[in-house]
Amino acid sequence: MTAAEFLSAEALALPGLAHAFFTRRGGVSTGVYDSLNGGIGSRDEPRAVRDNRARMAQALAIAPDRLAIPYQVHSPDVATISSAFAPKERPRCDALVTATPGLGLGVTGADCGMILFADPGARVIGAAHAGWKGALAGVIEATVEAMARLGARPERVSAALGPCIAQSSYEVGPEFVAAFAAADAGSARFFVPSVNPQRAMFDLHAYIAARAARAGVGRFQDLGLDTYADERRFFSFRRATHRKEPDYGRLVAAIAIA
Repeated sequence: MTAAEFLSAEALALPGLAHAFFTRRGGVSTGVYDSLNGGIGSRDEPRAVRDNRARMAQALAIAPDRLAIPYQVHSPDVATISSAFAPKERPRCDALVTATPGLGLGVTGADCGMILFADPGARVIGAAHAGWKGALAGVIEATVEAMARLGARPERVSAALGPCIAQSSYEVGPEFVAAFAAADAGSARFFVPSVNPQRAMFDLHAYIAARAARAGVGRFQDLGLDTYADERRFFSFRRATHRKEPDYGRLVAAIAIA
């Protein structure tokens, strides 16, 4: 069986932890989902997605039914869990935290930020899906707060941002800029002009880093990879939309306490 390909973050190379930012390679899906599609919400063959997720679980050294991924809704909501859940029982939220060994926490993405968190001293971990809506609403801070309720301390938390859309690929309209300006007068630093004078380019990477700093995260690492620009390794919702493709695959980022 081909192994699921993944990337690692130095910030999370910690004793007693396993983590992975999976690429799109090393799975069984075909067509626009080629090949390691982890999205239950896609229109891919369910059996292929289950096989792909089993390969991801194997990379984390956990059982396939111990990889927990929520039903993501672009919210700031976090679920604290101590056991896995069936696919039909997925909590509707955008982050998970746990202190349970052998339980993998995962999130999916295809341009949105996927962030993994760990306090190795408290043996508490988290995973968050942070698109612009969730990041603006506070999902990063909410994840750190949920971890703290399990005994973590923000200054001990290490976090890593996996592949997501980069500023050079992320053109947005004036209503988008206005939403950020209404929430934070200092948000202008995350935008640069587009070639279209009515539009702007948004730096999701820098915005997520700033929100992690606001949450008090002790160490933050950005892998600095653009999902839109690197078709060979990553799925991208925006790229699929621009090409008018019928659907798109989902990447997975996951972490587990050994």
